[in-house]
Amino acid sequence: MTRKPPAEDPGDARLRVGPPKEYAAGLPAVTSSLRHAGDQMGARRSLLTLLRVNQKEGFDCPGCAWPEPDHRHRAEFCENGAKAVAEEATVRRVTPDFFAAHTLEDLLPRSDYWLGGQGRLTHPMYRPAGADRYRPISWDDAFAVIARELTDLDHPDQAAFYTSGRASNEAAFLYQLFVRGFGTNNLPDCSNMCHESSGAALTETIGIGKGSVSLEDLHRADLILVVGQNPGTNHPRMLSALERAKRRGARVIAVNPLPEAGLLRFKNPQNASGVIGSGTRLADRFLQIRLGGDQALFQAFNRLLLEAEDASPGTCLDTAFIERHTHGFEEFAERARTVPWDDILRATGLPEREIRDAFDEVLRAERIVVCWAMGLTQHRHSVPTIRDVVNFLLLRGNIGRPGAGLCPVRGHSNVQGDRTMGIHEKPDPAFLDRLGAEFAFTPPRLHGRDAVNTIRAMRDGEVKVFVALGGNFVAAAPDTDLTERALRRCRLTVQISTKLNRSHVITGEQALILPCLGRTEADLRPGSPQLVTVEDSMGMVHLSRGRLAPASEHLLSEVAIVCRMARATLGDFGPAAPWEEFEADYDRVRDRIARVVPGFEDFNARVRRPGGFALPHPPRDERRFTTATGRAHFTANPLESPTVPPGRLLLQTLRSHDQYNTTVYGLDDRYRGIHQGRRVLFVHPDDLAERGLSDGDTVDIVSEWDDGVERRAPAFRVVPYPTPRGCCAAYFPETNVLVPLDSTAAVSNTPTSKSVVVRLERAPRTA
Repeated sequence: MTRKPPAEDPGDARLRVGPPKEYAAGLPAVTSSLRHAGDQMGARRSLLTLLRVNQKEGFDCPGCAWPEPDHRHRAEFCENGAKAVAEEATVRRVTPDFFAAHTLEDLLPRSDYWLGGQGRLTHPMYRPAGADRYRPISWDDAFAVIARELTDLDHPDQAAFYTSGRASNEAAFLYQLFVRGFGTNNLPDCSNMCHESSGAALTETIGIGKGSVSLEDLHRADLILVVGQNPGTNHPRMLSALERAKRRGARVIAVNPLPEAGLLRFKNPQNASGVIGSGTRLADRFLQIRLGGDQALFQAFNRLLLEAEDASPGTCLDTAFIERHTHGFEEFAERARTVPWDDILRATGLPEREIRDAFDEVLRAERIVVCWAMGLTQHRHSVPTIRDVVNFLLLRGNIGRPGAGLCPVRGHSNVQGDRTMGIHEKPDPAFLDRLGAEFAFTPPRLHGRDAVNTIRAMRDGEVKVFVALGGNFVAAAPDTDLTERALRRCRLTVQISTKLNRSHVITGEQALILPCLGRTEADLRPGSPQLVTVEDSMGMVHLSRGRLAPASEHLLSEVAIVCRMARATLGDFGPAAPWEEFEADYDRVRDRIARVVPGFEDFNARVRRPGGFALPHPPRDERRFTTATGRAHFTANPLESPTVPPGRLLLQTLRSHDQYNTTVYGLDDRYRGIHQGRRVLFVHPDDLAERGLSDGDTVDIVSEWDDGVERRAPAFRVVPYPTPRGCCAAYFPETNVLVPLDSTAAVSNTPTSKSVVVRLERAPRTA
């Protein structure tokens, strides 16, 4: 398979490469934010909108899920948050005239950056079977098309209903109710492609698939390990939390294959010293680990902890915690004591002295927090890796202790809330019991399909209707060419969206675009504006209030779209759900959530308190573990790491700084020194020299997988960069084509986008 570069990739011809930055944020972040916001929204609209982001009486940022502090700055947003808001609140519009002027063939070669830059969608659009472009359709007719195609299926499992992390709690709850009322658990979501490994490992070991820390815990920690994560680009407001922790005496160890500006030094633009001063050094120690070597590092720490306790009993481990609150210690310890140092050093690529020096920091710290993101979750052995992170914290009682715990840093703004609301292909039976009792129906019990299995099912003709509540599934999914062929086999694809993206161009025989309100916009109903809620990555639930006038009078809210889709499809069958009442008053939705989802009791009253409320977390709140044994589980995990044949490299896909998930805001990655282009491949200078390549050469990247299929991403400029030897990096979604669909993490089935074996071929010269 060969992925051609888009014909409309503006700026790649002007690609410039400079030195990486040595700090994050500062004055460049301020000017970049204002420039982007002004370009999309204009000066006055920018000011009015940005000052409401993440405020207690404002709206939740549509970007990341990092929590807000109790005492908030007037400008409680980061550079990428400002870009996310500007993209949604843009004054640019995609009207029916746009679709009249562009066939799907015209749009196919356009880049995601170009498509997203056209503006907000304004009307529901329909591509009939055999047509070469979209045309306007009324809302009633659009829902009639969906109802017809769904009810004509031989079985409900022939449909799949995807959810992105931007959906509100209310929309997500109603969406899963509709889907289960229709008769399937085919509810793939974006978690399947990012933090599913975290949820799987944590549910197994501590009884709940969420992190165990609050923002205050991070502030109170003695030691914070930031592992497989680039907060300066992906969660920039986390830098403020790390800065606060540093000022209270915390030490920070960064564990990552690439040196990232945000973990070197942070210039906080919310204060004068961050704009004109030298800023704050965040990482006290940087362990430049090989891709996939994180499990080996934590196994080394665990072995050293056990050896230190053996040498001086009662001084290193929290034996009282282990005896009272854990299960499986002996089996774990037997394996951990024997992990070979040669295997650890080979997997990590680190000198033993560096590991032992970092371990000295561990011994000196009483309260430890481990933060991680997709650098840990997108490998074949991701679930065992996170189990070993849990082992590491359990050994010293660092779960359920103030200032300590597990901190998976999730991406999209309500991805954790969607899962809490029941967006899961493998639902908890107790949740189904409560849902069925509340709405007087029998929910399906058979597990549904996750994202990877949905692609397989579409490819094989087993799923014929695909509905997406937000997101850009084509760009987010692995094995891009296969994913596109799979979607084209569907009878109908439906995209509920705010902006144009590639998933609108890759369609089934028929396709619908249903434009919805964004977070920034007022959701007006007779009587009063409607409010929605979200859950951040630390389990805080709060209101989000949009204030801007909608981009078009033809838009509907996500809640309204789901309710009308359910009414059209289910009629008088399925759940006893008052869909019209839910659409008219979201308080009524929250009343039902309160009766179905534990922790949401008295939902409407509690969420109206300033700042919202925290969901219960038994390990954090009570040191109570809801596993099968009633205790936290130590696990004995074989050491694994990627194997790379001679002459090959291990590729990780990553974001640029001008990007959030699949949304590309611009063509710069200034922290890494990249300007006006995205088709770059970061490679260690010695690895380039071994291949006879030099800075500026152009290569095709070819992935190697045991299915014999060639996957090729052509025409990437090589950039010498301080990566670990044998490792390289490039941006997604351009390199998602290289990730084989069947290369997934054990247990979680997450695509292995951080460990793709590739070879480099010098690209043919063009005339």
